[in-house]
Amino acid sequence: MPIGASAQSIQARIDTVQAAGITLRDVRLSLDWPADAPEGRLRLRAGTIDAGALGWRFETVDWRCPLRRESTGEDTRWRCEGPLQGRGSPPMQLALVLDAATTSVALSSGPARVALARNAAAPDSTRIDLRRVPAAWVEALVRAGWSDARLTAGSLDGAVRIETPASRPLQVDADLSIDGLALETADSSVAAGDLDADLAIRTALPDDALAARVDGRLRGGELLFGNAYVALPQAPIGLGIDVARSGAAEWRLPRLQWRDGDALQIDGAARLTPELGIRQLSLHLFSRDTAALPARYLSGWLGLAGLSGLSMAGGFDANIDVGDDMLRAADLAFARLDIGDAAGRFRFDRLDGAVRYSATRPVRSAFAWRGGALYGMPFDAAAWSLESGDGLLRLREPVAFSFLGGEIGFESLQIEPPAADAGLRMQTALRLDALDIGVLAKTLDWPAFEGMLAGRIPTVRYADNRIDFDGGLSMDLFDGRIDVSSLAIERPFGVLPTVTSDLALASLDLQALTGVFGFGSIEGRLHGRINGLRLVDWNATAFEAELHTEPAPGVRQRISQRAVQDISSVGDASFVTTLQGRAIALFDDFGYRGIGISCRLRNEVCRMGGLRSEGNAFTIVDGAGLPRLDVVGFNRDVDWPVLVERLAAAAGGDVAPVIE
Repeated sequence: MPIGASAQSIQARIDTVQAAGITLRDVRLSLDWPADAPEGRLRLRAGTIDAGALGWRFETVDWRCPLRRESTGEDTRWRCEGPLQGRGSPPMQLALVLDAATTSVALSSGPARVALARNAAAPDSTRIDLRRVPAAWVEALVRAGWSDARLTAGSLDGAVRIETPASRPLQVDADLSIDGLALETADSSVAAGDLDADLAIRTALPDDALAARVDGRLRGGELLFGNAYVALPQAPIGLGIDVARSGAAEWRLPRLQWRDGDALQIDGAARLTPELGIRQLSLHLFSRDTAALPARYLSGWLGLAGLSGLSMAGGFDANIDVGDDMLRAADLAFARLDIGDAAGRFRFDRLDGAVRYSATRPVRSAFAWRGGALYGMPFDAAAWSLESGDGLLRLREPVAFSFLGGEIGFESLQIEPPAADAGLRMQTALRLDALDIGVLAKTLDWPAFEGMLAGRIPTVRYADNRIDFDGGLSMDLFDGRIDVSSLAIERPFGVLPTVTSDLALASLDLQALTGVFGFGSIEGRLHGRINGLRLVDWNATAFEAELHTEPAPGVRQRISQRAVQDISSVGDASFVTTLQGRAIALFDDFGYRGIGISCRLRNEVCRMGGLRSEGNAFTIVDGAGLPRLDVVGFNRDVDWPVLVERLAAAAGGDVAPVIE
């Protein structure tokens, strides 16, 4: 350490200085103190200042200040305060006060202030006081234990105590008040926003390890953990966490506590991977009043499932054990629990009982509901008996309940919880007996259909947000039958639900059908198929349809003037008769030999066809008798939205018959 000195100046170059857990390297010190002057000029430069376990590091530091000697009786202290500059740091002010017993350092920038105090009587102890300190100033401290964390907003007030005993690990204890904290990880899987909290943190930092205990209260803000989004109330929530980690090994959390009044109480423990994935998680959750849970804790998951706005009332008590990315056990007890969908799609009233699941040992459970509704249509009470033990939850005996004047029955049910990369899977056998389609149509504001819906679906599978139906459904409608097969629903409760199916129509009474839709009057029997039907958000986007009449004993085949006009207006068709001029207007209806129409819908264009085609023309109605009337279409490619508008107009009676 070379030193040059004269009566008025001192210069020093020091390789390394260590004090209070802080290391300064490449230090250059100069002091100019003119003779008889009341103060000198001190300048300290350092290549790096490293706060070690605290994670702080500054480079190219330059501090200049007037150095004064202050004497009070036998006590003497030195004071120096001036601007501090460093690479990439904002303008700061550093004040240093030294005496025989104590060292005080204060660093400030605007309203933010960090003050450090040490006493020679306790050389291993350092106290740091924080006042309106930006969270970014302590980001390095947080990243010392959580390398992916980034603090982007907020401020802190409080006190930090640092103990650096020679024979024990570094200890950092803090009592902090946090205001408006914003935090996120590099991959955005964990985040916090506008978080207010009062925290007591006790931390030990042995070499390459971390042990911490956190207790406190959260006062509003937002939290995100993967798909879990938490909107914190302003009322304080109690928090308790113990954290331990060695090197790059897993995170151990032997204590997890959450206290949100009657809404949610949690106790548990966890082990997490270095990337914060769940290796083991055990939780006990209790809610006396679930009303706040959907908005406060469940909105992230509910949004993905298309269930935003779900409502809950009542309570539950649950135990959950997760290990190696799979659910190992779950015990969920309901206490007068009500669940409802904001869009009115479903509602379950007064759930009581329990559902128990096990991936290993056999367990049994039972629960019941008092009633509920599906799209506003009520269903009655049902009781369910379940068993589990091999990673599946099964129905022990069939369950049935009344619905739409008939009955829905579950012959079997098997549920497989999510595991690793696989989501929830479910399989059931479903029975529908004599459901009243008239009630269904009235509830959903459909045309006044009359008939019954029945069928047995041997397998209904749910996986990857898709429902597939094996087997089929049969509907007795308009004195005929419609068979539905190859039915599947994607995103049933999500965005843009998509339905695919095939339909077969047999012997529908056209007079009853056209009467319901207000589409003129046609007598006869309708047959046909609609294959490859695809509905996106309940709007048709693709299908291949072919509909035609077939003669039936005792059934007349007649078509009214209104029906002829409606068919012509919808299909870009015109009619050709054996009588000329206005004489056709004298007849109310006409006989026909056959009616046929087809449409292949692709890319919002319907490729039209009829009983027979010739060039761009196709016959829709093949007349019979006198007066003979044929309806022929002359545009085989029709814009689908336009066709739908024409159908709606014809059904509503907006198209008036015009006979020329």
